[in-house]
Amino acid sequence: MADYSARKPKFPPLTSKEIEERYSEMQEEMKEVLDWKKEEKDRLINGKTPQARAAAKRALPKVARRIDTVNGNLIYWKLRKEGKSHFHANIERAEYWDKLKNKSFLGEGQD
Repeated sequence: MADYSARKPKFPPLTSKEIEERYSEMQEEMKEVLDWKKEEKDRLINGKTPQARAAAKRALPKVARRIDTVNGNLIYWKLRKEGKSHFHANIERAEYWDKLKNKSFLGEGQD
């Protein structure tokens, strides 16, 4: 016979300390990504060869996408740190990404 009892969550809920750690990890990652952006912009301007400048030009959209992703995760973990549920925080993050996607379709936000 089939078991129709309620299922338990796969993972226990995160503690406030774990949420704080994840939020601080995202902040550190944002610093790394901004350093990456700075390096690529410097390489674009001061690149010694045309290949280096072209590689930097190709890397800048990837950097921008990574910044957007980390910003979305920062929004999520900030809300979780404030005590919001996963459901609420995930909706806010999805709205942020949707806003970015709509911006790119309209041709806005091009650096």
